[in-house]
Amino acid sequence: MRYATLFKVLSEPARLQILSRLAADGCGPVSVNDITESIGLSQPTVSHHLRKLTEAGLLERAQQGRTVIHSIRPELFAELRTVLQME
Repeated sequence: MRYATLFKVLSEPARLQILSRLAADGCGPVSVNDITESIGLSQPTVSHHLRKLTEAGLLERAQQGRTVIHSIRPELFAELRTVLQME
């Protein structure tokens, strides 16, 4: 059930685009504004998708002053890779 939930979250193209953007930056922390500027979606839309990805455990969220940054949780992606390689 857990993996079904994760794959459901990942089924949204905008979320995959956001994850791709984060991965392109080496999975390091990125602000909402950085993501918004690079993928061409509105700030509220990006924030919504980031919240969904964070709730699913795919991202970590941290507050730095007034800025919220997000970063990929690589251990969860390693787990998903293992699941996808099952025969």
